[in-house]
Amino acid sequence: MTSLGDRYQAVRRATEELCAPLSAEDCGVQSMPDASPAKWHLAHTSWFFETFVLESAPDYRVFHPAFRTLFNSYYNAVGDRHARPARGLLSRPALTEVQAYRRHVDQAMARLLDDEVARAPVAARVVLGLNHEQQHQELILTDIKHAFWMNPLRPAYCAPPPERRAPPETTATPALLSWHERGGGLVEIGAAESADPGAYFAFDNEGPRHAVWLRPHALATCLITCGEYQTFMADGGYRRPELWLSDGWDAAQAGAWNAPLYWEQRNDGRWWCLTFAGMQPVAAADPVSHLSYYEADAYARWAGARLPTEAEWEAAAAAAAAPGAAAGAERNHLESGWLRPLPAAASATAGGGPAQLFGDVWEWTQSPYTPYPGFQAASGALGEYNGKFMCNQMVLRGGSCLTPGSHIRASYRNFFAPAARWQMTGLRLARDA
Repeated sequence: MTSLGDRYQAVRRATEELCAPLSAEDCGVQSMPDASPAKWHLAHTSWFFETFVLESAPDYRVFHPAFRTLFNSYYNAVGDRHARPARGLLSRPALTEVQAYRRHVDQAMARLLDDEVARAPVAARVVLGLNHEQQHQELILTDIKHAFWMNPLRPAYCAPPPERRAPPETTATPALLSWHERGGGLVEIGAAESADPGAYFAFDNEGPRHAVWLRPHALATCLITCGEYQTFMADGGYRRPELWLSDGWDAAQAGAWNAPLYWEQRNDGRWWCLTFAGMQPVAAADPVSHLSYYEADAYARWAGARLPTEAEWEAAAAAAAAPGAAAGAERNHLESGWLRPLPAAASATAGGGPAQLFGDVWEWTQSPYTPYPGFQAASGALGEYNGKFMCNQMVLRGGSCLTPGSHIRASYRNFFAPAARWQMTGLRLARDA
């Protein structure tokens, strides 16, 4: 079993490896208020361990007192914060100083985690901090992709190694959308409480576990592809207000949306999109990504279907992940190295069940992000982690090709504002049975 110290080192190393292809200039760019510079992510994830774990250690020396304000994200109980839209103005501290800050925190954490007596009371916070850092690993990638999109050069983050230029899935017979019927009834969703956070972790917003009544329904066996989405576009999907929620129509008009984010049409009529390997032709069989909730909802309505509820999604995902269930296609998470959604092969849906439930793209649900029955936020600053955002957000499920595989599970609840497009977000259809 991996020790907490070893896991800490692995997660911290993975973050730094994601930043390795970036220049110091890349690491300081902030392309919009919702994104943050990679340098800020590197510092903030260290700030989390310093603030919530190390400051209680009697022998810990704070690296720099100003960092408490500069790299606080949204914890009002901790104190003042530097304005989020202005994080890109922090040319100082330099990247080298932020890297020194990480080393300082890592050395102190190593001493603490080697001390069994000192480690025990903070172990749960360390595990939370590691899951928090894994969230920021995905944000580092999505935020730099947006920054590169704003650069007229449209630079590449990295080129895929030669052996990965043609994933096996792209040469297999692609899956065709079909429907997996699921009966209704009483199901339980949410994470069960665990007495050992080192063995099993879930965020507070994933519980309490509770019963939900489901009506009979059907889930699409695979994600919506770029080719299917192009059919929606060609049928005037972005020009037909009857398909859109009112707020969604306003957002689409204000943003002049006519395609998913990162798509552009060349003079020959072909669509191209920005990938981590630079601009590439849109691949019809790939799952469509970088959609807002509004676009996903409009597509579902155009298709004569709807988005799944989060309870419908979780019940199907829990069944697919249960011992003895068919494994299906290998999950496409961050560790796979593709950094792009991949098509589902026909073999993945041969058993009739939904494929691609985990990985590839985050799946919008029709469920608003609200507390589960009996939810209570933790006391103190850490209670601000999830609970205070339970308004005006929509739930996404399943993780993406940028999500660390060890970070995702059937009960995981991601959430974003319905107009957000810069995350790796797509959709699966559902319908009443």
